This record gives sequence, structure tokens and C-alpha cells, in this order.
Amino acid sequence: MQRIIYSVIFTLALPIILIRLLIRSVKAPDYRRRIGERLALKSPSCDFDSSKLTLWIHAVSVGETVAAAPLIFALTRNHPELQIVVTTMTPTGSDRVRALFGDKVFHSYIPYDLPGTTNRFLQNYKPVLLILMETELWPNLIHSCNNKAVKIVLANARLSEKSARGYSRFSSFTKSVLQKIDVIAAQAKADADRFVKLGAASANVKVTGSLKFNLNIEPREKNQALFFSGLVSLDRSIVMAASTREGEEEKVLSAFAQCLKTEPSLLLVLVPRHPERFASVTRLCEERGFRFSRRSEDRQVDPDVQVVIGDSMGEMQDYYGAADIAFVGGSLVNTGCQNVLEPAAMAIPVIVGPSQYNFATICKQLEQAGGLKTVQDEAQLAELILQLLADRMALQKMGAQGKALVAANQNALPALLKIVEPLIQTDA
Repeated sequence: MQRIIYSVIFTLALPIILIRLLIRSVKAPDYRRRIGERLALKSPSCDFDSSKLTLWIHAVSVGETVAAAPLIFALTRNHPELQIVVTTMTPTGSDRVRALFGDKVFHSYIPYDLPGTTNRFLQNYKPVLLILMETELWPNLIHSCNNKAVKIVLANARLSEKSARGYSRFSSFTKSVLQKIDVIAAQAKADADRFVKLGAASANVKVTGSLKFNLNIEPREKNQALFFSGLVSLDRSIVMAASTREGEEEKVLSAFAQCLKTEPSLLLVLVPRHPERFASVTRLCEERGFRFSRRSEDRQVDPDVQVVIGDSMGEMQDYYGAADIAFVGGSLVNTGCQNVLEPAAMAIPVIVGPSQYNFATICKQLEQAGGLKTVQDEAQLAELILQLLADRMALQKMGAQGKALVAANQNALPALLKIVEPLIQTDA
């Protein structure tokens, strides 16, 4: 009954959801494209072979897609007979799928969580296994897969205390959803315990660690674009502010202004999380009186430039490759922090604000290992940056400790493969 009520509410809300999609498309036109896929009205491409064994992996956006990459590459290598369909919810996620995998996988937007759309999608692709990345608990999707004998794995699963409290308000509904999932592969014991407390069968919950530790870090010299080669060769200290969110750039720029009083040659590379905000962040730098340039100009950074705006996608490792210190965004505003492991894996000291719930366990591990430090506000951010720049040995040690932690925690992929591979019915 609760799922029926949920479906009715979702159906009534669908016009509002579509209107919101169109509003978002004003700044990001890709949101109004391929709407048919979100309603499962579009058939698979002509290259899709319905007679082949098909695996479905759902990754919401960029972060989940990057986390899923080691698993996808391993599965395509170990099971060349497989067809893999990767779904995302956002255009940036879609772009990342194409950039990472090219034509090695099929991509579609995930259909809205209604009985008709999920059933149509399953009928179109006929997967034998669905892997949901992190915490994607869509009731109708899970119910439809369960009805059609499609196995379900919740991989790289995390559940913060905040999210667990939210799900507990609908305890019986949540329990019924969780019990239809074949395996929950949790990032940490705390996540596993919360899933069990919400009603998941303890025998079906495993602790495998975080796939985000299994990073594919490219050599720094790979990108030979004039912009990046020039950035790496600069005889200046560089602080990167990565994946910043709305309301956070103001704080970062205030901290940077304080740093300039002591380190006037310091360069800030500022990379907003969402491409639709590139223009507004550019205006903010202009209003604050900073001398700035943009990645999209694709030229070397002039000596008098103070801020470089990273208005590009898919080049995060290249930005990190030039940085001495990384502040990871989404943490000085209450959006739970972005991925701290990528800079750590590149031996770059990591600074984050107090909001870390998306990466709580990982941030704690990195901080205990000495590769990450937490600041409470922009004043502390400026103070810590100056401290690290003044003590290069401490800066290098912090980076090395973070890199060592990442290297020591790359067991999640083999643990997850041991769960997933027996569920793939190769004799189907």
C-alpha cells in the first residue's frame, strides 16, 4: 500500500518535475534533451543486442560514475560477453560516462521511478543484474526488478546518520525495499549497521570498503594542453579549490585575499562543481577585484593573474596535478563535501570544511592518517594554507600520508567482484 501511495504522489508530481527540468535547462540545455529516456519511451540503440547477457549499473552523477569506473573496467575485462548499460540522472554524469568508457558501454538516463517507466526499461534492456551505486533506493525500480527476477546489488553503499534518520520515518516501507535487495556491499561497518537497523537482512549486508579508493590516477604529464603545461611550470605556489558549491566561492575568495597579504604570488585555481555556475563565479571574481583568467581561454596564465577559473569538465586530475594544496568544496557550506580521495591519491594535502557527511568515514580515515585537515571557516582556511606553505616539509609529509592511506585501502574492488560475479548468470 505504501508503494502505491508513493507512486500516486510521484505521478502527481511528475508535471512539476518536468517543469523543473525545463527551468534547469535554461542554464544547462542538456537537461531538456533526451527527455524520452527519462520516461523510458526511447528504445535501445541499434547496436544493442537483446540476445546478449546484459548488466545494468546505475550511477547518479559524476562522483558515482567515477567510483563505478574500476568495477566497470574489471567486469568488461573479465566478462567480454557482457553488455553493460550505465544510467545516470544528470547531463554531467552522462558526459563522464562517455569520456570514461566511450562505446564500451551503453548509456541512458534512468527512467523516473514509476511502475510503467521502470517496467518498460526492464523490458527494453532485460538485464540479469542491477548494480545501484551508493544509496539509490528507488522503491518501484527495486520492486520491478524483484518481480522480474533481476538480481540487485547496492554497491559502495553508504548511509549517513542523517539519511538513516530520514529513512526511519518510513520504517516499514524502507524495510520492505531493503529486503528486496540481494546484497548490500557497504563502505564501512557503521554504514552496514545502519542498513541492518533499518531492516536489511544482516546475512545480505557485507562490508567491502569504498570503491572510491580504487582510483585510476593518470600521469600528470598526460595533458599537454598549453594551459596545463604552463600551469605546471609556473614558479608559484598554487592552491586549488575543487568542486565548490553555491555560497562557498565567496568564503574561498575571502580566505585567498587574506593569504595574498602574506603570499602575494599565490595563485588560486577555482573549479566550481556545476558548469551552469561558471559564469556566476566569473562575475564574482570580477566583482571582488581579482585579476583572473579562464581555462576555456586555453592559454598560458599571465604573471599578474591571481585566480584561474576552471570552467571545464573532466580535467580535475590535471588541475590537481599543478596544485600544492587542495581545498575540497561542498564542505564550507552544508552540502556534505565532495571527493577527497583524488587529491590524496596524488599526494596533495587536503583541506575541508566541517560539512563532511557524504565522505564522513573517508575524511575521518584521512585525518587520522595525517593527510587531511578540517577547518571551521574561511579564517581558519587562510591560516592553515599559510602554515602549510611556510613549512614545505610538513606539506610534503601530509601529502605522502594521504597517498599511503589510499594505496593501503584498495581492497574494495576485489571484494565487490567476489559478490557480483557469482550473480552474473553466464549460462543464460
